[in-house]
Amino acid sequence: MTTPTQEEIRLEAARNNQAKWRNWGPYLSDRQWGTVREDYSPHGTAWDYFTHDQARSRAYRWGEDGIAGISDEQQQLCFAIALWNGEDPILKERFFGLTGSEGNHGEDVKEYYFYLDNTPTHSYMKMLYKYPQKAFPYAQLVAENQHRSRKEPEFELLDTGVFNENRYFDVFVEYAKNSAEDILIQIQIVNRGPEAKTLHLLPTLWFRNTWFWNGEEVKPTLQATKFGHHNTIEASHPSLGKKWMYFEEETDLLFTENETNNEKLFGFSNASPYVKDGINDYIIHNKQEAINPNKRGTKVAIHYTPSINAGETKTIRLRLSDIPNLAETFGKDFETIFPIRKQEADEFYQNLTPFSLSKDMRNVQRQAFAGMLWTKQFYYYDVEKWLKGDSATPPKERKYGRNREWFHLNNQDILSMPDKWEYPWFAAWDLAFHCIPLAMIDPDFAKNQLDILTREWYMHPNGQIPAYEWEFSDVNPPVHAWATWRVYKIEQKIYGRSDRQFLERVFQKLLLNFTWWVNRKDAEGNNVFQGGFLGLDNIGVFDRSATLPTGGHINQSDGTSWMGMYCLNMLVIALELAKTNPVYEDIATKFFEHFLYIADAMTHIGEEKTSLWNEEDGFFYDILHLPEREITLKVRSMVGLIPLFAIETIEPETLKALPAFKQRLEWFIENRPDLRRNVACMETQGIGARRLLAIVSRDKLRNILQKMLDESEFFSPYGIRAVSKFHAEHPYIFDVNGSQFRVDYEPAESSIGLFGGNSNWRGPIWFPVNFLLVESLQKFHYYLGDDFKVECPTGSGQMMTLWEVAAELSQRLMQIFLRNSSDQRPVYGGTEKFQTDPHWRDLILFYEYFHGDNGAGIGASHQTGWTGLVAKLIQQFGEYEAQHQKPEIEKEKPVLVV
Repeated sequence: MTTPTQEEIRLEAARNNQAKWRNWGPYLSDRQWGTVREDYSPHGTAWDYFTHDQARSRAYRWGEDGIAGISDEQQQLCFAIALWNGEDPILKERFFGLTGSEGNHGEDVKEYYFYLDNTPTHSYMKMLYKYPQKAFPYAQLVAENQHRSRKEPEFELLDTGVFNENRYFDVFVEYAKNSAEDILIQIQIVNRGPEAKTLHLLPTLWFRNTWFWNGEEVKPTLQATKFGHHNTIEASHPSLGKKWMYFEEETDLLFTENETNNEKLFGFSNASPYVKDGINDYIIHNKQEAINPNKRGTKVAIHYTPSINAGETKTIRLRLSDIPNLAETFGKDFETIFPIRKQEADEFYQNLTPFSLSKDMRNVQRQAFAGMLWTKQFYYYDVEKWLKGDSATPPKERKYGRNREWFHLNNQDILSMPDKWEYPWFAAWDLAFHCIPLAMIDPDFAKNQLDILTREWYMHPNGQIPAYEWEFSDVNPPVHAWATWRVYKIEQKIYGRSDRQFLERVFQKLLLNFTWWVNRKDAEGNNVFQGGFLGLDNIGVFDRSATLPTGGHINQSDGTSWMGMYCLNMLVIALELAKTNPVYEDIATKFFEHFLYIADAMTHIGEEKTSLWNEEDGFFYDILHLPEREITLKVRSMVGLIPLFAIETIEPETLKALPAFKQRLEWFIENRPDLRRNVACMETQGIGARRLLAIVSRDKLRNILQKMLDESEFFSPYGIRAVSKFHAEHPYIFDVNGSQFRVDYEPAESSIGLFGGNSNWRGPIWFPVNFLLVESLQKFHYYLGDDFKVECPTGSGQMMTLWEVAAELSQRLMQIFLRNSSDQRPVYGGTEKFQTDPHWRDLILFYEYFHGDNGAGIGASHQTGWTGLVAKLIQQFGEYEAQHQKPEIEKEKPVLVV
């Protein structure tokens, strides 16, 4: 056993409640305005109701946002930076982007910022924001994107020319914890431009406004104080206690209140002359009266105006601490603590991946983990209170709008966000994938995330898990059980702990969720499921979450397969729990039987014995079920690949240890050939005498892989496309009463407006389903062994085992981010600044999805969430290489070790 690193020691102290190392972290949203929580409009038009222009003047109800900010875990006290270049029309206090109705491809942040480093306890954090020196082109970005059609690319900030001649500042913000409540802050500003420039830097401290909304009698206060020669701001909060912000230089302190400017926004008088946008008005418009001369308030900025020469770096140092009158504030502490925390972060990640990885791989992995940790967010939402309104009665239409059935949902937690700007709210199936890389570095946090979504203040009383804030009642793929099992196994492998209590606690709640699926999403009781869009947004001919224009319903290949996978995930968890509690043998048997019925239903639906498998094409399709007939929707898409996910192997030792389960399995083999016929193989023993449960048989597997590994169909140089390239020249067209519905191959942005038009499942590469394909291929190899080979790529004449195919797919996914033989990162496509500029080329953005042909990043640019799975691929590549002692790691193909 290796000696634990200092970060692991801190994690252990947090686990045992010896020190609250996680109490302070990067819990501010990158965008609070325009979210559902802040929306009190009649018809749910969140983006239009609370705009970016209002955000600087209007106090938020449910959370706070800021640039490179931190807060305590209840978000009572917040810190972030604000900037002004002397040209902008407003103070830069938050990131700007287009709302769903403004962008030609939906909402999109129009800033460049990068999460560079972070540790699980947030003992060390680093972030970079690139701030233009010219006036920020707010109006140009809106106008040009509104002018463009859906068939044109998004107009980005680099396209405006505002970064020409490198006229921008690199603003690095770093945090290092001396203790859980003593935080050192270092802000370094680099002038990348050709001439000296003055920058207004305003580190800002403020309280989240709870007093107005909650009617609290004691209002927190910020006030200027002095301890000897120390310049200090004292923060006093009724429950948080006292904190002190120390700053080095004698400079202006700008105090105001975190209160809505009602006069500006709504035309009625303010209770105080000092309001939320007071600092903005003082800086931009020189309104001296906007700032409280008594140096008190609930929001304060420390005003620095350094003049920075070309290429020069200026450093500002602050300290947020629970210690009054610190003897040593900025000297030795900053000289020692920052380098120590940096070194400890290096040791922690080196210990996690002690393999011979390339420098580029380590850089990508480190930034992936950083993004995962920076996108934690304080999430507060009391739906009952939100529905009823706060200071005023909400419009009556709200009673019939979104989330009205979720009045029980009341949360106030730190959650992993898909993207703190584009999706600053939790999404259930995103979160499941987040937990895989998170479990590698902080299994306690990963387990907490999976646990709380099944708790009574999240899960609906009927058993449904909330999908996402925009509409909790939508249906995401049921991957919670898969993630629970994977997190359990990852912690077991890396840290040597088997948290059976966690496994059992979540499993018990998932029994309710599984029952909800069976009762609500199987329209005719045939074990064929109609889950709706299932997170795959616009993948189909129709909007699958809406009423069909044809009437009837769709028997979904993906919905049914997800449920088959769910059964097997629950089965394997039950078998694990049965090792110490025989009661779970009965439950395992139940899921085993249910899986057999689902697998059979894939090819024998109802009395007509309709099949989702098309023998002629050798592929799975959805079927449109109408009263008078059924129509196979022949779209070659991820829908037909998802049946591969429903696979599990059972070891002979497991069957021997669980005789009741083994007896039931053998009874089915002997007595129910009608059900056994459509399960891949549960009778024939595979490699190591293990048994296989899978929807896809050996022959079906060959047929599916022939298309999946065809580079003219699914197999892109960068992963598996969501829709086959076959549909580029052969679009699928469906006519309904004079209206045409179609699916074309679209490798990049979506050309249709479904789901806001900001995501596309009609051709790009999506990390979560690709990751599951890699795992499934390895499981098939685990059973079939090296003798089962397929042509990869199809038509190449090159035969590979399924393990090698999984390796090839892993390699293609990783190559999205790594520099290729042309010294280019595919993720950045033709964006020259990111490919060649030394101050940009090693900064990594983890996009929502990727171009199906060239691997360029598309969609949400900071969705490290599920795209952070690349960190797991890299770690496992290193592990596999180390086991096989292959020195030429840069040229080798990575293999995912499950």
